[in-house]
Amino acid sequence: MSRPTDEQLLYLIKSRGPVTARDAGAALAMTPAGAQQWFAKLAEAGLVAPEDRRHGRGRPLRYWALTEHGHRRFPDRHSDLTLDMLASTRAVFGADGLERLIAHREAQTLSKYEAAMAGCATLQARVAKLAALRSAEGYMADWQRADDGGFVLVENHCPICAAAAACQGLCRSELAIFRAVLGPGATVERTEHVLNGARRCAYAIGHASQPAEV
Repeated sequence: MSRPTDEQLLYLIKSRGPVTARDAGAALAMTPAGAQQWFAKLAEAGLVAPEDRRHGRGRPLRYWALTEHGHRRFPDRHSDLTLDMLASTRAVFGADGLERLIAHREAQTLSKYEAAMAGCATLQARVAKLAALRSAEGYMADWQRADDGGFVLVENHCPICAAAAACQGLCRSELAIFRAVLGPGATVERTEHVLNGARRCAYAIGHASQPAEV
């Protein structure tokens, strides 16, 4: 069953960032006027808000962005319980205990990802599989080729954002997982980070240079 129009619009903004009524109409096969009417309804519900942006001369373009209330339509997974568990682990076992917990999660996740990537012979195939695995976990992940021949992996939603804000070792661990699972032939750098105020997390993935022969 397809999503209702309001959910499609919210998902569109979440995955692409702020959009105009024209862009939304083109993406969802409706007229700009029709999209504008839906945005007005969503604004009344407090889910979106307008942002007027000027592009050179002429009238500014109106973009529609998610409000905090709109972002909550894509909730963290069991965030309250997760925060309680992290706080309890730190209180009972100390910082070292929390680091052991993160290391255990990292090893389990890496094992699962490596098993899923069996048969992925190229870096592109591994990046595509990683995006699919992350999407299945709620990260709304996607990937594309970069102009330099590498790849860009983006995660438009962070279902563990509350936990990551409370324990930033989780973000460090996930970057380590990406580097390990994509292999020594790849470089992975985080270029956008939700915890630094970005709309999404993004990663630049390239081919590692081969060592020169002696």
